[in-house]
Amino acid sequence: MPDYIISSAALRAQITTEALAKKIGYTGEIEYMDELYLSKPDTILNVLSLEDDKNKSIFLVTHNPSISELANSLQDENIAKFPTAGVVKINFSIDSWQDILESKGILDFFVFPKQFKYYIPREVREILT
Repeated sequence: MPDYIISSAALRAQITTEALAKKIGYTGEIEYMDELYLSKPDTILNVLSLEDDKNKSIFLVTHNPSISELANSLQDENIAKFPTAGVVKINFSIDSWQDILESKGILDFFVFPKQFKYYIPREVREILT
């Protein structure tokens, strides 16, 4: 369960975010940001770096190609294609979101809807069941 959700203000992203929040039982705050629509990876990274450190886990809902580029820059695995509704989880050993500007994380998992019939990470399976 995330501590906070940040989403692009684009209608499709809002619909996705609301559906995701409902499915996982998230009742916390959702911040919709115009800055995340058609933004560059650096813009998204700067948004994350300014987040409140009380939020240890953040869900980010935004768009390609920026999210693919950002995910690849934040960890050492290469995600060649980030399809619609793809989910990536990256773990960071940081004390402050400001530290994300100079940090690399570790890829925990990367899944997308067509994979679900073959593999569902434990964290996702627990949410869906």
